[in-house]
Amino acid sequence: MTERRRFEVIIVGGGIAGASLAYFLTERGVTDVLLLEREPQPGYHATGRSAATLSELDVVATWRELKVLGARFLRHPPPGFAETPLVVPSGVMLLFREPEWSALRQAAPAIEQAGIRLVLLSPAEAVARVPVLLVERFAGAALVPDDGHIDVHALLWGYLGHAHRRGVEQRFGVEVRGVRVEAGRCTGVLTADGELAARWVVNAAGAWAGRVGVLAGAAPIALVPHRRTIVTFAAPVDVRGWPLVQSDADRLYFAPESGGLLLSPMDEEPMEPCDARPDDEVIAQGFARLAGLAPSLVPQALRRRWSGLRTFAPDRVPVAGEDPRVPGFFWLAGQGGAGIETSGALGQIAADLLVAGKTERFDARALSPARFAAS
Repeated sequence: MTERRRFEVIIVGGGIAGASLAYFLTERGVTDVLLLEREPQPGYHATGRSAATLSELDVVATWRELKVLGARFLRHPPPGFAETPLVVPSGVMLLFREPEWSALRQAAPAIEQAGIRLVLLSPAEAVARVPVLLVERFAGAALVPDDGHIDVHALLWGYLGHAHRRGVEQRFGVEVRGVRVEAGRCTGVLTADGELAARWVVNAAGAWAGRVGVLAGAAPIALVPHRRTIVTFAAPVDVRGWPLVQSDADRLYFAPESGGLLLSPMDEEPMEPCDARPDDEVIAQGFARLAGLAPSLVPQALRRRWSGLRTFAPDRVPVAGEDPRVPGFFWLAGQGGAGIETSGALGQIAADLLVAGKTERFDARALSPARFAAS
């Protein structure tokens, strides 16, 4: 059989963004879709290297709203979507110093009104839950008990599997090397195996989304990948039942992981798209900060370490919508470190915009690439 060369929609990128869009397009009846992934397997980069956590409490209001929407899908997926729960409510506890703690307490009623259940804890109450914390290092904590660990494998393959069964074609190990634009409209992509035509080309290329945008001559959006590192190590005490603990002031988070602990130094090193690798100095600095918050957790040896890339737009809000310069070229990029937890929201919003040109789920103007176009 010869491979098809023409589709209604071509999605560039087989991470969580592209996979969720493929699935939600089929929910809207659009099955003439081709998903292309440059790596030999889907979810190789950011998706496969995530800390896999639903954490709805976000200082950026747009992200907070998207996470609440995405959490609804994670907690209540359609029957048969996955064989296991997509999220385990193990809890997320965020530590605050002043003046952020007072500001959070004041904002708590509005946050709960928006759909996030909060439990505000004194330092002593937080230490009762996670005894290794030094009580003098923070002014209070916010526990989000319904948040927790996401089964990324089940989520990604739920999206891809259902999309495939409904007719979406998926080709891995295929790199997009060019974007065809004719008479001002995007009409397809160029690969090593030739040209593929489409009514819509969706740029869901993660860390490579900026480069794909340049290939199309689209609006110049300064999408920048940033490295984020994670390590795992043996736990010196029984950590079962602990929530994920995050301290922005100390620039770290840690959580139970496979009988031990997972920790991120919350690094954000800007870099070119690549197969990211950890930096020893970044890890050492993270453990130095851990020594100030929970000194008994600092390990003597590591089990594993890895890095991934989190890609941000200049305003750190995702980009979803048709390009203002090149009709037919659609952005679904800049998800930062929240692409997995918001995929159930952004995938549906993007599908709405592609199919109907509008969405009732969210203010699409906040996500539109047109916000970066020169006035």
